[in-house]
Amino acid sequence: MKQKAYAAAGVDIELGNKVKSTLPQLLASTHRREVLGKVGGFGGLFALDVKKYKQPVLVSSADGVGTKLKIAFAMDRHDTIGADLVNHCVNDIAVLGAEPLFFLDYLGTGKLEPHVFTEIIKGFARACAENNCSLIGGETAQMPGFYQPGEYDVSGTIVGVVEKAKMLDGKSIRRGDVVIGLQSSGLHTNGYSLGRKIFFEQLKMKPTTRVAELGNTIGDELLKVHVSYGPLVQKLLKKFNPAQTRVVKGIAHITGGGFIDNIPRVLPKNCDVVIRKNSWDMLPIFKIIEQKGGVDEAELYEVFNMGIGMTLIVSADKADTILKFIRAQKQTAWIIGEVVKGKGEARVVA
Repeated sequence: MKQKAYAAAGVDIELGNKVKSTLPQLLASTHRREVLGKVGGFGGLFALDVKKYKQPVLVSSADGVGTKLKIAFAMDRHDTIGADLVNHCVNDIAVLGAEPLFFLDYLGTGKLEPHVFTEIIKGFARACAENNCSLIGGETAQMPGFYQPGEYDVSGTIVGVVEKAKMLDGKSIRRGDVVIGLQSSGLHTNGYSLGRKIFFEQLKMKPTTRVAELGNTIGDELLKVHVSYGPLVQKLLKKFNPAQTRVVKGIAHITGGGFIDNIPRVLPKNCDVVIRKNSWDMLPIFKIIEQKGGVDEAELYEVFNMGIGMTLIVSADKADTILKFIRAQKQTAWIIGEVVKGKGEARVVA
C-alpha cells in the first residue's frame, strides 16, 4: 500500500488520530460536572456555575516548562513534564486566590512518538485530577524539520475563578507583616539553563551520574515535579480569610527571577520584604549549586527558588497559627522574613 504524501513528508495524520483516540480514557479522571461536550471538538466547553459567586472573576495564565525539557529528553522520561506544567500554572493563579477550573495544553514535535505522547498526557491528567481541574482540550502539532529528533515543546493555559471581594491583591500588606516560605521540591521549572551549565558542563556530570548528597541521580533530581500549592492555598484562604478578613495578605510564586523579581509583584509601593537566607533548611541540590557553581550568591537568589517555592505574607499575630496549620497539611514551611518600610522591593540578607 502506497504511503500517503503527507505521512511521507513527516506528518502522519492517521497515527495522530490513533494516538488521540486514547484521550477520553486518559482524561476521564479530570472531569468536572461543569464540562460540556467531549475532547476533540474545535473548542472546549465549560459552563461556569455563576450561582456560586456574587462577582466571579476569571483568572488565566499560560506557561511552558523551559529547558527542563532537555533533562526529560536526555533521560527519555516524560511522565513528569505534564505535571510540572499544570502545577506551575495552578500556582500562578493560586497567588490571586483563584481555584483552577480547566486547562488546555499544546504539544509541538517533529515526529509523534506514541509512548512519549501518552506519558506527557498522563502527567497532565494526573496533575489536573490532583488539582480538581479539567483538561478540556489542546493541540498536538507535528512539525517535521522544526525540532531536533526526539525533542518537543509543551505549553499550557489555565483558567480559574475567584470571588472578586476575596481576591488577593496585596493592598492590605503593612510593615510588620511576616513572610512564610513553603518548601519546593527542587528547581521546579526555573533556572535550568544555568543548572544544566553547572552540572553538565562545569561539573562534567551526566544525567545518570549518582550524587551521594542527593541519594539520587542528578537527572532524577532535576526531574522532580514542580509542587502544586493550589489545594493548600484554598484551605488557607477558607480558614484564615473568611468574608472580608485579610490574614493571608499576599502570595508570590517563586519562579524565574527568584525572590527579587517575584515578591515585589504583590507589594504596595511603600513596603519592602526582607528575606533571611539562613531561616530555612536548604535542599542539598541548592547547596551543591552554591558551593560548586561558581555563581555570585546574590544572583542565585535571583535565578533559583533556593528551596522556597512560594511565599505568603501574613499578619504577624497569626503567623505561628498559620505555620502550624500548613505543617499539619504535611507541607514543610518556615517563617523566612518580614515586611519593612520601603519602596516595593525584596532583598535577601544574611
